[in-house]
Amino acid sequence: MLKEFRTFIAQGNVLDLAVGVIIGAAFGKIVNSLVEDILNPILGLVLGGVDLSNLKLVLKEAVGETPEVAIRYGNFLNITIQFLIVAFVIFLIVKAANSLRKKPELVAA
Repeated sequence: MLKEFRTFIAQGNVLDLAVGVIIGAAFGKIVNSLVEDILNPILGLVLGGVDLSNLKLVLKEAVGETPEVAIRYGNFLNITIQFLIVAFVIFLIVKAANSLRKKPELVAA
């Protein structure tokens, strides 16, 4: 059983997947910084100095020790922007990989 497991781990697909997960996690941090540190301040400036991450709809104000109840849609907007950027970059990578895989068509004489 140990030999089978070693063979499984040594297969190229498993190693490729591991590398992809590690690179994906690092890329996620880059996209997170891009959205929070670059795009949000620009969008906030365009929207009149609004910090998107602090946007919320307060359903019930805080009373004494009881915290407020709020829908924090600003954070949802940040995560949605991050998702769209990651999805677009993955789309571009897949599109580039597919164009490299295409074989030239033979022209019939």
